[in-house]
Amino acid sequence: MHVRHLTVSDFRSYPAAELPLEPGVTTLVGLNGQGKTNLVEAIGYLATLSSHRVATDQPLVRFGAEQAVIRGAVVRDGRETLVELEINPGRANRARLGRAPAGRPRDVLGTLRTVLFAPEDLALVKGDPSERRKFLDDLLVSRQPRWASVRGDYDKVLKQRNALLKSAAPVLRRGQRRPARPSDEPVEDARASALHTLDIWNEHLASVGSQLLYARLRLLRDLGPYLAKAYDEVSAGQSDARVSYKSSLREAASASIAAGEVPDIDQLRTEILATLAELRDREIERGMSLAGPHRDDLVLSLSDLPAKGYASHGESWSFALGLKLAAYQLLRHDLGDDPVLILDDVFAELDSGRRERLAAMVADCEQVLITAAVDADVPTTLTGRTYAVSLGEVALRG
Repeated sequence: MHVRHLTVSDFRSYPAAELPLEPGVTTLVGLNGQGKTNLVEAIGYLATLSSHRVATDQPLVRFGAEQAVIRGAVVRDGRETLVELEINPGRANRARLGRAPAGRPRDVLGTLRTVLFAPEDLALVKGDPSERRKFLDDLLVSRQPRWASVRGDYDKVLKQRNALLKSAAPVLRRGQRRPARPSDEPVEDARASALHTLDIWNEHLASVGSQLLYARLRLLRDLGPYLAKAYDEVSAGQSDARVSYKSSLREAASASIAAGEVPDIDQLRTEILATLAELRDREIERGMSLAGPHRDDLVLSLSDLPAKGYASHGESWSFALGLKLAAYQLLRHDLGDDPVLILDDVFAELDSGRRERLAAMVADCEQVLITAAVDADVPTTLTGRTYAVSLGEVALRG
C-alpha cells in the first residue's frame, strides 16, 4: 500500500499544493513553520479522519476559506483508488471514494492505513489516560474499520447518560438525603422515573461498552509481543517493556483484566452493570459516569516500574516509538500489506544511536514519509526522493 499522489486545497497554510509520491522513502525538508508537517498531516487525515495535532477540524481550514479538500490516490495490490475528503467546520464533512459519493466519511476508513509518529506522541507515556485510550481505539479502527461505529455509538450513549445524571441531579439527590414523606409523592414519582431512565441508559452503556472493552483487550493481547520486540530493538537493550489494561470495573474484575485475562462480551456486560449499580450514589452525587471504557487507562511499565514518572527521557521516547512500531508490525501481520509509515520531525528528537536503529528498522517498509528541519537530521541510509518545503512551496530536489 502506498500513496501515489496528494492534492490539498485550502488545507492549513496551503491555498493549493500537489505532492507526487512513490514507494520507498520520501523526505520533506524545511524549517519550522514552512508547511512540511501540514502535508503529512493531510495524509494521516485521509486514513483516520482526524489530525495528530488538533482535536477539531476548524484549524485545518486555511484562514478565510470555508472548507478544505484533501485528495489522495492510494495504490493497493496494483489497484488505484481516489479518496477525497471535504472538511466543513460547523457542518457535516463529505467524502468521495473512487469518484463516487460515500454515504458517510467513515466509509473511506480502511482504504488507506497509516502509522504516524510525531513529537506529540511522547504524551503516550507522559500524558493523560485519554492519550493512551485514543492510541488504542485508533489502532482498533485501523485494524478493523467496523469498530469506528461502535466507538461512535459508545460516545453517544455516554453523552446521553451524563446529560441525564446532570439534568435529573436535583430529583435524584433529594431522594438520597432523607426518607420519603407523604407530601413528597410527586417528587418520588419523578425520582422513580429518572431512575428507570437511568437503568435504560445503563443497559445501553453496558451493551456497547462491553463490545468496545472486549475489542481493546483482544487488541492489547496481540500487541504486547510486538511492543517488547520493538522497544528492545530501538533502545538496544532488554528492559521488559510491557503494557497492561487498567479497568474502571470492580476490583476483582479489574485485577483479572490487568493480569491479561480477556472475559467474553457477556461477562463484561454483566460486570459493567454490576459496577454501575455499585457506583450509583457516587454518580448521582457527581453528575457523571464513573465507570466504563472512557475511564480506563493503559499501564506502561519497564522492568516492573511504571514508565510514567520513572522512565528517563530517552526511555520515554523509546517506549512511545515502540508502541507505534508495534502497531505498524501488527497491522502488517494482520493485513498482509504495509501501512504507510509517517515520521514527523522525529529524528531530531532522538540520539544518534536510536536514530540509526530506527532507520534500520524502517528501511524495508513499502512507503516511509519523513519530515525534517535539515538534511542532517535524517540518517544517510534512508535514501529516496527529497522535497524542499519553503513558505508553502514544494519543490523536488535533484
